[in-house]
Amino acid sequence: MIIPLLILIPLLGGLLAWLMNSWNPKLPRWISLFTITADFLLTLVLWMMYSGGISFSSQGVWLDEINLAWIPQLGISFHLAMDSLSLILVTLTSLLGIVAVASSWTEIEERSGFFHLNVMAVLAGIIGVFLSLDLFLFYFFWELMLVPMYFLIAIWGHENRFYASIKFFIFTQLSGLLMLAAILGLYIIHGSNTGIYTFDYTQLLGTSLSSSASTWLMLGFLIAFAVKLPVVPFHSWLPDAHTEAPTAGSVILAGLLLKTGAYGLLRFVIPLFPEASISFAPVAMALAVVGILYGALMAFAQTDLKRLVAYTSISHMGFVFLGIFAWNTLALQGAVMQIVCHGISTGALFMLAGAIQERIHTRELSRMGGLWSAVPRMGAMAVFFALASLGLPGLGNFVAEFLVLLGAYKANITATVFATAGLVIATVYSLGMLQASFFGPNTGDWKIPDFSLRETAVMSVMIVSLLFLGLYPQPFLDTAAGSLNNLQKIVREKVSPANEQAGGPDLPADTGGNP
Repeated sequence: MIIPLLILIPLLGGLLAWLMNSWNPKLPRWISLFTITADFLLTLVLWMMYSGGISFSSQGVWLDEINLAWIPQLGISFHLAMDSLSLILVTLTSLLGIVAVASSWTEIEERSGFFHLNVMAVLAGIIGVFLSLDLFLFYFFWELMLVPMYFLIAIWGHENRFYASIKFFIFTQLSGLLMLAAILGLYIIHGSNTGIYTFDYTQLLGTSLSSSASTWLMLGFLIAFAVKLPVVPFHSWLPDAHTEAPTAGSVILAGLLLKTGAYGLLRFVIPLFPEASISFAPVAMALAVVGILYGALMAFAQTDLKRLVAYTSISHMGFVFLGIFAWNTLALQGAVMQIVCHGISTGALFMLAGAIQERIHTRELSRMGGLWSAVPRMGAMAVFFALASLGLPGLGNFVAEFLVLLGAYKANITATVFATAGLVIATVYSLGMLQASFFGPNTGDWKIPDFSLRETAVMSVMIVSLLFLGLYPQPFLDTAAGSLNNLQKIVREKVSPANEQAGGPDLPADTGGNP
């Protein structure tokens, strides 16, 4: 019963924080911190179970699993399960949840109880997405993430928060409805073929689909996940949402919400529709390269610090999209590592941007300069995370992007060559951001407080995490391999020999290559 608690604890903690606000406005932040820390400790228990080879699941691929009837007349069940991929992502969620709460410690003064309720509800929805194996339940949690994030942007955001929140809501809601239509289509086709109407993922994996039905259903799922990732041209909501969101909202958006799109591609799109995915892979890899280059170039052109970091997310998540559709062991492990490392490094950059705005009341790079002399601790950490973002060897981001490019080279050489150019542009915009904000003369005569002990501690944890993943990535790769190998096995068993020769990445052939 550990995995339902991972969802229930944040929900109950958020409600308690909301109720306690009238008694003491400072209580909600402490309640949220203790709540999400409890979730993080539970994930550590699950890591110990995993490392000890313990499984409570009826199927060996799941570390833990719970499957209860919910609406049996419609084939809907409360089916949650955790494998190594889910374990990694839930751990990331709880870690960045702590970062989000800590980053808003002094920023949020008004309606703090309702703020923390929304933060905890978003985190609960994200964890539910990573654990759901019933597609109706998955969609429920997918929508649960939407409303609280809308409130976080619309109520506690910056100048253009209403425009950004409505744009975010429209993009994600419309794409979510396409996914719902695809889920219902798969449900009906499976029921008409077998006489069993179910939303259970493990049963729907065996659904027999015609070529056209597979393509249309795959696109329904793909568009929803591409919007959330985001993939160009479905990206335009992201810079506005990031720029206007409060710091905690930006950390959750960049570090976690985008990752639900990547998870959906890994867990649902290619395993459910492998042949359609193979046919679409060349287009997907081309879109990934466009996103990598477009996001990097747009980041270089920004004058708003938060908007610059937002465009870097589009570029970095392009590597994830590229690695997923290359679909070999190296590329997939690189994609999962990029999910984690991008979440940590970009979450830290947004925390830095929020701290700067809170102190000098601007995000404009032209009004900064010389901040290092005033805030040396903040400057040193900004240098570290900027170097992580550009892919400095020795840090986790470098390992992730190197593995993605190495695996993608086996699938599409041309796409890999163009994607590599994104690393060069990343160096330019990362160093330019540092020069504009922290170096040069202190023309603003800044006299502002440096990072507090709380902020330094949170940043230090993220620094150590990226160093560990960069210098000793093998334990992480071994952990991810269990789930990724199982997903590859599912695809290999479903792909017909004829489609294997149809083009795109060599999905069925790659069975090894764990670095």
